[in-house]
Amino acid sequence: MELDNIDFQILRILSENSRIQWKDLGEQIHMTGQAVGNRIKKLEDSGVIKAYSLIIDEMKLGLSYTAFIIIYMKTANHDSFRSFINHQNEVVEAHRVSGEGCYHLKIKVNSQEQLNLLLNKILEYGNYTLYLSIQEVKQQNPLIAT
Repeated sequence: MELDNIDFQILRILSENSRIQWKDLGEQIHMTGQAVGNRIKKLEDSGVIKAYSLIIDEMKLGLSYTAFIIIYMKTANHDSFRSFINHQNEVVEAHRVSGEGCYHLKIKVNSQEQLNLLLNKILEYGNYTLYLSIQEVKQQNPLIAT
């Protein structure tokens, strides 16, 4: 799907507030709500918009520790490790990578005890390097302003 400037404007506004009414969005870009809705539907159908998300204040939930873990696997069979990380609620992102390590994980835990329990389980699959986040300086926004 070829995107034009209006599509990028819609995506930018939706990335800031995905719950905005189509009519209100249309007023910002000088279109009718129906026309905006049609464009959004095309963006969804083409896969440009994959999902809508929710940003949660993790501190209010007690999730106070963010860490990044580089995993160095003991074996070439990674199936059991992948199954393990898919069942761990603490693992919020997991990437198979080239370069240093085999996997990079982003985790969120509410205590050092919970972190230690997870790290002990990871040792069954391989060694790791742990990096604790001391401050989030940017939240994810996949759109590039045009």
